[in-house]
Amino acid sequence: MASLAAELNISRTTVSNAYNRPDQLSPELRERVLEAARRRGYPGPDPVARSLRTRKAGAVGLLLTEALSYSFRDPAAMSFLAGLTESCEVAGQGLLLIPAGPGRDDVDAAVVVQQAGVDGFVVYSVADDDPYLAAVRDRNLPMVVCDQPLEIPGASRVGIDDRSAMRELADYLIDLGHENIGVLCMRLGRDRVDGVVTEERLKSPHFHVQRERIEGVRDAMAAAGRDLAGLTVVESFEHSAKSGHTAAAQAFRADPNITALVCTSDVLALGALEWARWQGMDVPGDLSVTGFDGIGEAIREGLTTIRQPQEEKGRRAGALLMSPSFSGVATVEMLDTELLPGRTAGPPFRS
Repeated sequence: MASLAAELNISRTTVSNAYNRPDQLSPELRERVLEAARRRGYPGPDPVARSLRTRKAGAVGLLLTEALSYSFRDPAAMSFLAGLTESCEVAGQGLLLIPAGPGRDDVDAAVVVQQAGVDGFVVYSVADDDPYLAAVRDRNLPMVVCDQPLEIPGASRVGIDDRSAMRELADYLIDLGHENIGVLCMRLGRDRVDGVVTEERLKSPHFHVQRERIEGVRDAMAAAGRDLAGLTVVESFEHSAKSGHTAAAQAFRADPNITALVCTSDVLALGALEWARWQGMDVPGDLSVTGFDGIGEAIREGLTTIRQPQEEKGRRAGALLMSPSFSGVATVEMLDTELLPGRTAGPPFRS
């Protein structure tokens, strides 16, 4: 910049304005500066150097609990991402995805998070014992949590009442006459577990959302006088329709008398539907299946489910983080859900 200023007999500020504040220069003068810069092979002010000076990176970090590809494959995650990117666009900010997939250690996490050039973090549904979360907290940057974990000091949170939403769905099934209910859930911890969940594991999961949804089912059963010891819960480490297919088979091996499968996500429910049809079962005559999320494919399938505002979650999380008035004082925003009765739930064992 100094060389250009000397060559053109102008100030360094004028050279800087040609790139950063073009409205301060006449079109002719700006073009003269840019042409001289092109001859010298100068691309303009270094954004890294600018961020060191301003202490602003101009980007938001999104901490994910899964591998990066998951964000572009899982429908609910994609909806959340769409809402967050919309907020980033409005604020003129970039977005850096930081995958916190299972199997990473504290050293990996610290390196990745420390190298992230961001002004704050949105944490999307991460386990409370995840090393990436610990590394993010060590950065002492503004943070907004979506869904989980709870009670991070100084962090705002956007979420739903998972327990009440699932209680409403389970009440609906019980009112239809179901007594033998099985639950298919996403992972309860970062360790790989697939299969029927023990009572001990139910007491100490690290994914708050899954625990609350299971407890919602248990609340409904307890209120109806059902035996909680008879509730079969099957955990899937991978979140996919294939996992839902496998989990449904495991649930029926554990309890062949199940008449309704409550799934903690639509993706698992779609897999369970596929298994039921593969078995020649009538849905909902022989088996009722419900989901959670309200993704497009589930709606088209006529799945009975809970619709939650995933895109609005992302939009609100971004808006909270990038608000000019963000003060570090925790704000909690709880969004509404809706029960969508569909074609996959009905009274048990129709004659």
